[in-house]
Amino acid sequence: MIESKEQLEETAARITRLKGEIAKVIVGQETVVEQLLWCLLAGGHALLEGIPGLGKTMLVRTVADTVALQFSRIQFTPDLMPSDITGTNLMEFGAQGAASQRFQHGPIFGNLVLADEINRATPKTQSALLEAMQEGTVTAGGETYALSKPFFVLATQNPIEQEGTYPLPEAQLDRFLLKIGVDYPTREELKEIVRRTTSVEQPRAVIAMTGEELIGIQRMAKEILISDDMLDLAVKLVMMTHPGEGDATEEVKRYARFGAGPRAVQALVSIAKVRALSSGRLHVSWNDLRSAAPPVLRHRIVLTYEAQAMGLTTDTLTESMITAIEASR
Repeated sequence: MIESKEQLEETAARITRLKGEIAKVIVGQETVVEQLLWCLLAGGHALLEGIPGLGKTMLVRTVADTVALQFSRIQFTPDLMPSDITGTNLMEFGAQGAASQRFQHGPIFGNLVLADEINRATPKTQSALLEAMQEGTVTAGGETYALSKPFFVLATQNPIEQEGTYPLPEAQLDRFLLKIGVDYPTREELKEIVRRTTSVEQPRAVIAMTGEELIGIQRMAKEILISDDMLDLAVKLVMMTHPGEGDATEEVKRYARFGAGPRAVQALVSIAKVRALSSGRLHVSWNDLRSAAPPVLRHRIVLTYEAQAMGLTTDTLTESMITAIEASR
């Protein structure tokens, strides 16, 4: 429970220290790291999209190291089966020949699960994550097993390769709190990456937060206040993603087929609260909502074929909605 401003400032300082430890290993990518931490502190799952070699796997592993979480990696391939993720029942025979069943836990039973190249597995296998992501449980052989907390799924996918991939359905995409774009490093960042990775001394991050402390910060984030005015703006922003909405911008009406659902408002407010907490504030501001909007809406707006052919992105539509709201305030 938030009891004082000093407690808020100390929590913000702890989050800053966590970012600092991650920065010892990960060069640049400040926005990616910040958004990934927003996701963890809000208790949600994230989808990281970027070409191979940009450090997505290293980032996830580093976060697990700095928060003292049990890390588990699943390499998604076309022949991966659901039981390879959730686990399976094994038959065991005792000394007298008596048979019994034992459930062998799969890699989903971790705190921080990396679903690497998730779109390379079939929809049947992808769906094995749905119950774990939504309910925090795994059902196998008629039994339901609870996953340990905290629990996060951080999935990666390559936006370029389309052959041999299975795009995630909209229902599964909606389970991810954020979709985070991982871009190329700058020239200076690339030079620093080479220096770090080709020297004898390899940088290492140390534990900056325990799993219990992370859960405590998640609870604190829920206590951050949001006024009715800010909540109205969050709802308006999500409603503007619908092409049939009266407040929708011309870009949305022309280039959006479907807009975001109720989970988008929940995600927008949750991330805005975490951002406010990270800044040591007790109230959500418009800047919090504005910053949270792109990663929240990026995978929740379905573009028309015309927009895809023109190379437009959902970020373009989101920026048009933000501009329209700011012009009307």
